[in-house]
Amino acid sequence: MQTVVRMGLDIAKSAFQVHGVNAQGKVVVRKQLSRGEVGRFFANVPACLVGIEACAGSHYWARELAALGHDARLMAGQFVAAYRKNGKNDANDAEAICEAVGRPNMRFVPVKSEEAQAVLTVHRARQLLVAE
Repeated sequence: MQTVVRMGLDIAKSAFQVHGVNAQGKVVVRKQLSRGEVGRFFANVPACLVGIEACAGSHYWARELAALGHDARLMAGQFVAAYRKNGKNDANDAEAICEAVGRPNMRFVPVKSEEAQAVLTVHRARQLLVAE
């Protein structure tokens, strides 16, 4: 495999899509992975910039990828959508994420720690209880 400098990871319930490019922007990785294969795949890839669309589960994956030495960055979906070239599917989403993470003016979402996510869960549960 050629050297990958930037990857887009589209996460889902069971099937994850990866899209990676080299320094010239040429596609070198386009692959679908199961949830169990993601860690092994990224453990065997040299450290690179990995973009993920921000959601509750993306913070977990960003922490896992950072532990493997990757520079994992989260982006709001509304900013990624502008880079999607074709219809909405996992492969096109991964490509758009890969493109968006490499943009110099992209705004990123800070990765939350496990503790911060737990506190947020408690606050949301309380908010729902008060609303009831």
